Amino acid sequence: MMVRPLPSWWRVALTCRCPRCGQGPLFTGLLTVRQRCPVCGLDLRAHDSGDGPAVLVIFVLATVVVGLAFWVEFRFTPPLWVHAILWPVVTIPLAVLMMRPFKAALVALQFRYRASEMQGGRGS
Repeated sequence: MMVRPLPSWWRVALTCRCPRCGQGPLFTGLLTVRQRCPVCGLDLRAHDSGDGPAVLVIFVLATVVVGLAFWVEFRFTPPLWVHAILWPVVTIPLAVLMMRPFKAALVALQFRYRASEMQGGRGS
């Protein structure tokens, strides 16, 4: 049996596919990791990204949004209600869009570097 190389973690993150075969979808629904890859059968239950993606999204997105909020405030001096409406409308969709690839990246990295500890994975 020919062993295929693992897909790169960034490709798994961008496509949200299985970290072993790169073919099967990683998620069911918006952010729920599948129990098993439908293509290669990898057991994904042990690959839990925990709070890591949320923390990364908070750090990255908060830095950008706060910087933009300061820029808008000092450049245009809008009334407070503009900030109250603008930033939730920008922040919430961006946070949801960023969570999927960040979560997929952490699952892929965990599979790659902890695979020897988990059943069905390959060691590095």
